[in-house]
Amino acid sequence: MAAALLSACGNSPSGNQQDAAKTTFTVGFDQDFPPYGYVGDDGQFTGFDIEMATECAKRMGLEIKLQPVDWDSKDLELSSGSIDCIWNGFTMTGREDDYTWTEPYMDNSQVFVVKKDSGITKVADLKDKVVTAQADSAALNALNDEEHADTKALFSKLLTCQQYNSAFMDLEAGAVDSVAMDIGVAKYQIQGKEDQYVILDEPILEEQYGVGFFKGNTELRDKVQNTLKEMVKDGFFSELSDKYFGYDVCILKAD
Repeated sequence: MAAALLSACGNSPSGNQQDAAKTTFTVGFDQDFPPYGYVGDDGQFTGFDIEMATECAKRMGLEIKLQPVDWDSKDLELSSGSIDCIWNGFTMTGREDDYTWTEPYMDNSQVFVVKKDSGITKVADLKDKVVTAQADSAALNALNDEEHADTKALFSKLLTCQQYNSAFMDLEAGAVDSVAMDIGVAKYQIQGKEDQYVILDEPILEEQYGVGFFKGNTELRDKVQNTLKEMVKDGFFSELSDKYFGYDVCILKAD
């Protein structure tokens, strides 16, 4: 019980005072979410957000610890103190009051991906179709919102998956007709397969990415945010953006 209480205090607003004594920076992420976080060909964790977080930890003088988590268990990991933050294509939109956030660093949209030969060219064509989205993802949350009730009503079923690799296998096999997902991940997944898949032009939702911390942990958030702005200012952010996306995705302004 004492250990549990100490862990809880470390993540509480009053526990921010302990950040000065930190030696590690533990980042929670989804290891099946390329290009933001995934397992590379060498078996090591990599990705746009993983490289950003690793550089951030280095500049803060902390040892990086990369902790893959089940996306639908991320809040439990954060509240228990197992991780310091969630940094992996993490959508702020609709979650603004649930976490302590950095300023947004990247725009993102939720979109539908379909097979190119499916005959589906617009959202209305998803009538009586089967759609899947990752559990507790921004796409799934958006489709379950009242605002998108009419869109969801079109589908015969809205399913959930644990990872998008399996979702694309289901799409290829015809088990589902569309995958609802982040546009950055969608573009990564269909790269080199544009003759097989297409992203519908009508987005489900336009949104932004940020780094999420336990509610009230402003001290560590401020350190990370200031370091991110340094990375914007000295060009590291734009160089990494070009590596993964071919252009500068940054919307964060350096002070």
